[in-house]
Amino acid sequence: MKQLLEKLPFYNQAVLPYHFAQSAIAGVKYHFPGKNLRVIGITGTNGKTTTAFMVWQMLNHAGFKTGLMTTVAWGVNKLKPELGHMTTVDAFTLNSRIADIKNQGAEFLVLEVTSHALAQFRTLGIPIEIAVFTNLTHDHLDYHKTLTKYRAAKGKLFKKAKFSILNADDSATKYYQTLAQEYTTYGIKSGQNRAESLKLTVNGVKYSLGDINIETKIPGEFNVYNSMAAALVGQKLGLTPKQIHDGIKSLEAVEGRMNIIDEGQPFTVIVDYAHAPDALEKVFDSVKDHKGRIISVHGGAGRRDSSTRPIRGAILAQHSDIVIITEDDSRDEDPEAIAAGFIKGAEKHGKVIDKDLFKELDRGKAIALAIKMAKKGDLVLILGKGHEKTILRADGPHDFEDIKVAQKLLKARS
Repeated sequence: MKQLLEKLPFYNQAVLPYHFAQSAIAGVKYHFPGKNLRVIGITGTNGKTTTAFMVWQMLNHAGFKTGLMTTVAWGVNKLKPELGHMTTVDAFTLNSRIADIKNQGAEFLVLEVTSHALAQFRTLGIPIEIAVFTNLTHDHLDYHKTLTKYRAAKGKLFKKAKFSILNADDSATKYYQTLAQEYTTYGIKSGQNRAESLKLTVNGVKYSLGDINIETKIPGEFNVYNSMAAALVGQKLGLTPKQIHDGIKSLEAVEGRMNIIDEGQPFTVIVDYAHAPDALEKVFDSVKDHKGRIISVHGGAGRRDSSTRPIRGAILAQHSDIVIITEDDSRDEDPEAIAAGFIKGAEKHGKVIDKDLFKELDRGKAIALAIKMAKKGDLVLILGKGHEKTILRADGPHDFEDIKVAQKLLKARS
């Protein structure tokens, strides 16, 4: 019944009073636990999770007990995996977990905040000391309907934050500057704080940010932006340049974000969560210097913005030698229909079915096909699910992890 109701054009607005009431009740039940923590809220289409992990690692490394709540995991010292396919969980779970984090003695909380959560009042009663904006690109329009409404939903975070850290290289920042109480900006091309002497390597990035030298062990230009935002959080909280440098550098990886799977095979396999057009572009940009073939495995979730499917298919075709379209969380939508959108976009960019474009709707078999095709020097990109532990089909969740599946297949191959 709920799935049918959600298809009504006015449904999301009609249920807002219910969301508000639910959040208010949850806050009262758990005594609004967020008020006892110094909360850093991070929002944006892409980069939220990595930025959150960088801030969490930096603060803990500097000796501050810090909680974390992200798409991937939550907790304080020992993180628990986030098994639900949500970034900012429902209001009752959110408040319950914040109370748990506070009871563990945390002083800070690093919280990923989605546009859905802000639109649905899930963060009601949680004071935001610092808000971070990573970027805004085409995503979630199945819910928000327009990019303007999507941008406005995220804007609620900057209205309530005491201080905001905004990506000046993103056009949405001009709008968020009008909402923020106090802010600073960062960027590579523009901003009050800029990355200088930038070096990008396959092992990470290096640059200077004023008097702070930054090094990451996670590659990609997008991690210049993520680490800049994290560094400015540290600076605002009074950390020394050395504490900021050492804390960010100490983060080895984030599960499901540009994870290299190495089982001794003569080619490279990377698993990444990228599932929006801009995120895919960023992944391909980060591997643009790769000399061998690129084989990409990707699919789309059901009951999500269908307009991005041909766009993503085109991006895959443009940057990959071989494209394998597969399933993602199809839910109650026909996987064949989902795949058709991707195939349409890939074919427009010259890919040909059963030549350099393949459809394999069993994700495990699709990954196996990519690994079987791979030759010495190739790069296999497994994109879209990243850290997730299950795949959602019409009959419910099934255990499935891209990383574990890839590892098992690679071990069997060697």
